[in-house]
Amino acid sequence: MNTERDWFKSSYSGPESGNCIEVATGPHAIRIRDSKDLTVPSLSVSPAAWSAFLKYTVV
Repeated sequence: MNTERDWFKSSYSGPESGNCIEVATGPHAIRIRDSKDLTVPSLSVSPAAWSAFLKYTVV
């Protein structure tokens, strides 16, 4: 079984920005991590919670 995830960097993250997050999607969980400190465990939320979050953050 492949446990590797495909991580995607936020479109708001840039080379000058100190705040960078990456997201990996799965059928049962969305994982969010700090791309500048991979030693910190990722945050895991349900797809429903992620959708609700995006609903209020996308302009």
